[in-house]
Amino acid sequence: MNNNLMVSSSPHIRSKETVSSVMRDVVIALVPATVMGIIFFGLSAAIMIAVSIIAAMAWETIYNKIAKKPNTVKDFSAVITGLLLALNMPALPLSEHPIAVFVMPVIGTGFAIVIAKQLFGGLGQNFINPALAGRAFLVASYPTLMTGSAFRVTNFMVEAETYATPLANMKESGTYGADLISGLIGNTGGTIGETCAIALIIGGIYLIYKKVISWRIPVIYIGTVLVFTYILKLCGIEGALNRDFTEIFYGGLMLGAFFMATDYASSPVTPTGQLIMGFGCGFITVLIRVFGGYPEGVSYSILLMNLCVPLIDRWTSPKKFGYVKPVKVKEVK
Repeated sequence: MNNNLMVSSSPHIRSKETVSSVMRDVVIALVPATVMGIIFFGLSAAIMIAVSIIAAMAWETIYNKIAKKPNTVKDFSAVITGLLLALNMPALPLSEHPIAVFVMPVIGTGFAIVIAKQLFGGLGQNFINPALAGRAFLVASYPTLMTGSAFRVTNFMVEAETYATPLANMKESGTYGADLISGLIGNTGGTIGETCAIALIIGGIYLIYKKVISWRIPVIYIGTVLVFTYILKLCGIEGALNRDFTEIFYGGLMLGAFFMATDYASSPVTPTGQLIMGFGCGFITVLIRVFGGYPEGVSYSILLMNLCVPLIDRWTSPKKFGYVKPVKVKEVK
């Protein structure tokens, strides 16, 4: 008898990675975009990020306490939700919106953590991205503050000027009102975490290198937006005539492609499914940007594709070993 053999239940393929280590890698990947957001948007951005993270951890702790469940705040998933939600919010100047700077992150994280995540079973059971669900709730609750013009600080404290986002400019006047360099470094209007494309790309490459995410969803997503934008442009569609390749560096595309469309719980598990996810997100994003009333379509495209994930996984899951397709036998009358 071989005493070296060990019999145990699945899983038989083990990894040194844990939920906490994966989440920490995501936090590390978001550091460049977070730092650039604070540099460009100032003190209010730093406050909103801090409040959002603390509120998300508090909501998770409170829910687990009430539900008499183990406290999962140490797995860093609540930190990710709070940070992503903050990066999806515009920085509001303290002088004009002193209450909203604190209240909106608390309300948004409450919906994201309690409604979109915990009520469906917690981490791994949520069928939509919690941070995007929180953002959608805030857009419905505070449409003017969430979708209006972006504020850019003129110094690190409280002074601010109003800037329209490049995609809003395109929707209104047919021009981005910004050049490629501005989009890459973040010198444009937008939410706290979406303006610096270089910082987001660096973070995304880090996640792919660490094998936290696959390249399939972000690359296909971004590529689909680029290709379909030019298809509509070449077809002479009015809303796409003045758009060009810089479209991929504006708005929340990089943030959504690398950090939210790739969410483990709400994205496909099969390689083919991930390709479909990226294509669907990109296609819907272009439709909303060109034909929709909103200048941006990343959040809603990801949320809509999240709802399709169970069906995508069902279509693309490999057949079980030894599976034989049943043969239909015709009845003889």
